[in-house]
Amino acid sequence: MKLISFSTREGQSFGVVQDGAVFDLKKRLGGRYTSLKALIAAGAFDEARRAASEGTGDHALAEVALEPVIPDPQQIFCVGLNYAEHVKETNRETTEQPVIFMRVPASQVGAGQPMLRPPESTQFDYEGEIAVIIGRGGRRIAEADAWNHIAGYSCYNDGSIRDWQRHTGQWGPGKNFFRTGAFGPWMVTSDEIGPNTLMTLVTRLNGKEVQRATTEMLIHGIAKQIAYLSTFTPLFPGDVIVTGTPGGVGAKRNPPLFMKAGDVVEVEVDRIGTLSNPVADEA
Repeated sequence: MKLISFSTREGQSFGVVQDGAVFDLKKRLGGRYTSLKALIAAGAFDEARRAASEGTGDHALAEVALEPVIPDPQQIFCVGLNYAEHVKETNRETTEQPVIFMRVPASQVGAGQPMLRPPESTQFDYEGEIAVIIGRGGRRIAEADAWNHIAGYSCYNDGSIRDWQRHTGQWGPGKNFFRTGAFGPWMVTSDEIGPNTLMTLVTRLNGKEVQRATTEMLIHGIAKQIAYLSTFTPLFPGDVIVTGTPGGVGAKRNPPLFMKAGDVVEVEVDRIGTLSNPVADEA
């Protein structure tokens, strides 16, 4: 099942995508759930499936504006330096534990929405990644049980303002400029992507492939990430874990390859779909 958050002239909602149609769950479930995060927290996937099996869709997918899959996550964790090629190109060393930084919700846009290059920098870089959405929360989750806490998976572009990322040893500013990251187009529920499923990640800039990797190349796997994060903080339904980017980032190319207004960047994961965003200059 593919689940989205979206907006129309009537406001924000969420729903199921099937064959190019959107089944509006906020309406079909009588307002019992206010958001996709609330539906996930209630574990109401069977209700969603039943609602999407009745009649025709409420909107054409092409006619709605896609929001970040979870517009209002309580926590967004990002894992850095989690593919060997990316560790090598940054001249760093592999760490025994995952490298963790945070993003804020305002730094994200949905599929099809412009990723904004701020006027403070021209070093706007792409980072294609796979996102994990937490379904069942918990604390000190064992690796063996981690898969049972996943609601689903999505595509993510951890857009980065490289010079601001390098201002200090802390990466936060360069990772959190307004509307520089992208999250979507939808979440594929975990019943369709089982534990340790091999997924292939590809990033393209203006149609040219710039990154490619598979999940078997992750240094710290998804289950370990969940176990590690839940050790120091509780995880909550709707939390997002962005699992790492492979080698090929623009900042480490010769010459560097940064995104600019008019570009189109795509992150494709074979078991999920394609997240596509234009790039624009922030007004």
